[in-house]
Amino acid sequence: MLNKHSKSTYAQKLAKGKLALVLHAHLPYVRSAKPGSLEEDWFFQALMECYLPLLQTLEKSAACEGQNPKITISLSPTLLSLMEDRELKKRFPSWIKKRLELLSSTPACFNAAGYYLANNIEKQLNDWNNCNGDLIKRFSSLQNTQVVDLLTCAATHGYLPLLRENPEAVRGQLNTAVREHQRIFGTKPLGIWLPECAYYEGLDLLISRAGLRYAVLDGHGLLHAKPRPRYGLYAPICSKKGVAFFGRDSNSTLPVWSAKEGYPGDSEYREFHRDLGWDIPIEDLKKFGFKEHRPLGIKLYKVTSQKTELSEKVNYQPELALAKVKEHAKDYLQGRKKQLQILSKNIDIDPLLVAPFDAELFGHWWFEGPMFLAEIFAQSKKEQIEFTRLRDQLAKRPSIQLCEPSPSSWGQGGFHNYWLNETNAWIVPEWNKASAAMIKRCTRGVSRESDIRLLEQAGRELLLSQSSDWSFILRAGTTTDLAKERIHRHLNRFWDLIEAVDREKDLHDPNLNYLEKEDCLFPLIQAKDWSQFKH
Repeated sequence: MLNKHSKSTYAQKLAKGKLALVLHAHLPYVRSAKPGSLEEDWFFQALMECYLPLLQTLEKSAACEGQNPKITISLSPTLLSLMEDRELKKRFPSWIKKRLELLSSTPACFNAAGYYLANNIEKQLNDWNNCNGDLIKRFSSLQNTQVVDLLTCAATHGYLPLLRENPEAVRGQLNTAVREHQRIFGTKPLGIWLPECAYYEGLDLLISRAGLRYAVLDGHGLLHAKPRPRYGLYAPICSKKGVAFFGRDSNSTLPVWSAKEGYPGDSEYREFHRDLGWDIPIEDLKKFGFKEHRPLGIKLYKVTSQKTELSEKVNYQPELALAKVKEHAKDYLQGRKKQLQILSKNIDIDPLLVAPFDAELFGHWWFEGPMFLAEIFAQSKKEQIEFTRLRDQLAKRPSIQLCEPSPSSWGQGGFHNYWLNETNAWIVPEWNKASAAMIKRCTRGVSRESDIRLLEQAGRELLLSQSSDWSFILRAGTTTDLAKERIHRHLNRFWDLIEAVDREKDLHDPNLNYLEKEDCLFPLIQAKDWSQFKH
């Protein structure tokens, strides 16, 4: 680590202003009672390709003399529930070993790309075993050493503007998230990643009441604020309810975010869409226990050209990709340096560049993403860029301009239409009807102690039905049957539980035990979060 003298010299050479990288790590609650589901693959692939490499990158960079990595990461409550699930922890090693067996037995993998991928997968397995699968402890340690600022998110990533008809439903999402974060990490979160960066008028009051003090919005959430912020996107603003908001800087995100115009689309990087699970004959897949063609997380080809058909992609060459990572890291840092230099000449404060991304971009969608992060941390001193965490920026600013943020999201067009359109609008009245029933029952109270258990499980099912992931999938048109099944499953379970309370009937114990075992997240959930507001 840097000593006091070297830190002082380092600071003198830095460009005026700082860069705040913000990663949002989230998956819906995809726990399945039986192993081998498609949804479980989502989680395990994210572990192998994103979360483990991300932790390795941050830990290694923090241990390197001359590097001073700082980053803000939100970990959604549903993702944390998956990370601490004992059954999933048991399943992951066998899941990853099966892929290693497939790699070692398939002639198409006997090349530089195959050997490199096998070594990388084995590295992730060894890292998993070395920490006994306790990724949460490692994230907590990075926060304790002030490398990472950990944020929460809404409990199940509910799209809050679509729940606003019942403010108590929004409160249920926020309070459950804060309580869960504190249970897992031992400290209350100060910041929140609003799902899809979605904001509506008055949300800051509920955020503040939940004990949260800052959040990230898309750029227009700040630029259209009232009054217009004096420093635009390059300083946080504060609402009258005492919540600070940071705005996304598109210049700092586009080079990384865009697959067409940005770095991930480079010809030397690994192609995401061509997976061995689609190439191998089904007879060979069945030998390894796979009943159907599906993505396996085994990718051996490079982008080649964005116009190249998948069947024509060229074999991945790791050494060429690594050279590109170094080149792109340098280009990115130099771009931010120029940006800060220009801003410093035009505003009378040290400018802040906020660059938020989905964490899964780094490693899952863009295989070389963790390497890119490692490189920008390694090259930052030479390129005179200093990283910061959002909470550190608030601690150092003596005053923040009072502004009311604009309704916004970071979805298509910056509005709410991606989550409210002809494909998924039918869900909203279903949520509202269920939320109203939950509020009515929790406000009225219960006559039996056993009803509290029923209501708490009803709260879990209601929250799970509200996940924005299902709305997103319906709009994207991918696994729509799965999304519909999940929504209906949780809402049906919710209504069964509410009916049992209303009719003062005991939901048959085996049924309740089954629900509690299958949807076993949020152990500290409180039904009172849905009791009606007292004005």
